[in-house]
Amino acid sequence: MKNIELPLLDQINFPADLRKLDQSELPQLCAELRSFIIDTVSQNGGHFGASLGVVELTAALHYVMNTPYDQLVWDVGHQAYGHKILTGRKAHFHTNRKYKGLSGFPRRNESDYDTFGTGHSSTSISAALGMALAAKRKGQHDKQHIAVIGDGAMTAGLAFEALNHAGISDTNLIVILNDNCMSIDQNVGALKEYLTHLTLSKTYNKIRRKLGRTLDKIPVVGELSKDILNHAKAGLKSAMAEHANFFEALNMRYFGPVDGHDVLKLADILEDLKAIPGPKLLHVVTTKGKGFLPAEEEKTLWHFPGLFDKVTGEIHKKVSAEPQPPKYQDVFGHTIIELAELNEKIVGITPAMLSGSSLKFMMEKMPDRTFDVGICEQHAVTLSAGFAAQGLKAFCNIYSSFMQRGYDQMIHDVVLQRLPVIFCLDRGGLVGEDGATHHGIYDIAYSRCLPDLIISSPMNEGELRNLMYTAQLEEMDRPFIIRYPRGQGVMSDWRRPFEEIEIGTGRVIREGSDIAILSFGHPGNFASEACDELEKEGISAGLFDMRFVKPLDEKLLHHIFQNYNQLITVEDGCRIGGLGTAVVEFMAEHKYHAEVHILGVPDRIVEHGKVEELYKECEYDKEGIVAAARACLGEKVLTIKLLRHESF
Repeated sequence: MKNIELPLLDQINFPADLRKLDQSELPQLCAELRSFIIDTVSQNGGHFGASLGVVELTAALHYVMNTPYDQLVWDVGHQAYGHKILTGRKAHFHTNRKYKGLSGFPRRNESDYDTFGTGHSSTSISAALGMALAAKRKGQHDKQHIAVIGDGAMTAGLAFEALNHAGISDTNLIVILNDNCMSIDQNVGALKEYLTHLTLSKTYNKIRRKLGRTLDKIPVVGELSKDILNHAKAGLKSAMAEHANFFEALNMRYFGPVDGHDVLKLADILEDLKAIPGPKLLHVVTTKGKGFLPAEEEKTLWHFPGLFDKVTGEIHKKVSAEPQPPKYQDVFGHTIIELAELNEKIVGITPAMLSGSSLKFMMEKMPDRTFDVGICEQHAVTLSAGFAAQGLKAFCNIYSSFMQRGYDQMIHDVVLQRLPVIFCLDRGGLVGEDGATHHGIYDIAYSRCLPDLIISSPMNEGELRNLMYTAQLEEMDRPFIIRYPRGQGVMSDWRRPFEEIEIGTGRVIREGSDIAILSFGHPGNFASEACDELEKEGISAGLFDMRFVKPLDEKLLHHIFQNYNQLITVEDGCRIGGLGTAVVEFMAEHKYHAEVHILGVPDRIVEHGKVEELYKECEYDKEGIVAAARACLGEKVLTIKLLRHESF
């Protein structure tokens, strides 16, 4: 794949090789590293802008710090491609995010240089602080601990909690605030405005540093001199109180802001910081997408652009002559606008996922009714509860895997108060190349145990629209979950009139005589294809779209157990605690006797790959369902095989 000249980067496989360079060679190395990332991602895909923005910071960190002895923690991990390339994975980087290849995020089991696994935001400071305190306990006083966190991730409560603790810890902790005004979308909130003020107040920062150094040089002779010096420092602090630095107020020594693309200056500053004891924060200003003009100009688009032409900047898009089904998130985004035009009580809330959830459409058309709260899932949930407490219909759109971060708020602030918040859990199920940290496979299990909570999942786009319509009706007086997967649906003609769905009712897709397949959500489409395949083999399979896992359609379940003694359940979630478990519980409660085979995500960590590869691995794609049906029927399948003289 290599088609570019990289004389310095070719010599570097590990940071030890990097440290052999003269410091003056670092700018050229950064140019080569940036070219390598552009070349590889353009052909293989992946996150893009974030890694380009920290090329110089990455090189400087590994040049100055003694990694992996010094512990480097990347927040989220979107920006860690340069880190991976410099830490022994350059030759395999073309496998990034591919099935059985490198993870797109730092993983502890992938490299000793990946000191902490990441994928969700705002964990870095807590993790690095824990490592620093552990090193102190072990007597490793020379060990450095560095957390690199973006200004978007800094908005989360966990980051503030960690800073609050770090300020009273006597540890070698360096927090590097990578300030680029972006998460995936443009950052929002008061912290963004504050950091902008710090960045622009260069005169203030220059004066503060010079005066501080001057006072530190004053000789101390006796207690009186010490008192005078302390009063002078206090006076300086008081005189500049209106510019008081938030981080220093938390006892974090603040340095910056500095140019995050000046690798030589960064290396010098990091060398100085190593010698300063105690917790410190370095404010680094960078440009997301640096060095690739289209990515600098359209940062959200180039966060994850897919394949593209590295020369022209043209993003390659799939072209089809036939109308293609839309993405589920786009159906949500357009449908909520239709509903909001009919119901003035509707508001939309998302934690920093305007584009990913397609709530951006509502923000563009109804900005006064759309709220991006930053990377703050807990706040998003309780804010939605506050809206609901005042009679509004709050659509709280959160990725399934991120909803885990707001679970206590779901219980305490929504469920226990029976507030009718509508949770639209995007990316429900296996999500593909983002891998284990982003698979939305636990929400059915962790929410099914909560009382008075409706849990639904549409089999297609039309069902999604109707569930959204039902959830916002005036008589709906309890919380409502609608979970749907990432990516395309199955209906090109999805924009149909709304229909109310009776809560807790499923659908009979087809009846059969040999085996019943009960599906929940999008996998019902795999089951439908499997039924067609089984029919060719002489096996009559019934298919039932349960639509709700709570409350269950008990009338439909009685019908199924009275007519079938072989059942397969299919869901895009973990097998433990999901639809299959609910069906078995129903069977036991009503003393039915049948064989139930549960298909879903097995009880282990599922890594990354294309969703089709992961469905196959977890054995609930079409072929997996067909194989399960054959196994369940056993002798009947053998009889059919003998009668038809066919082999499988």
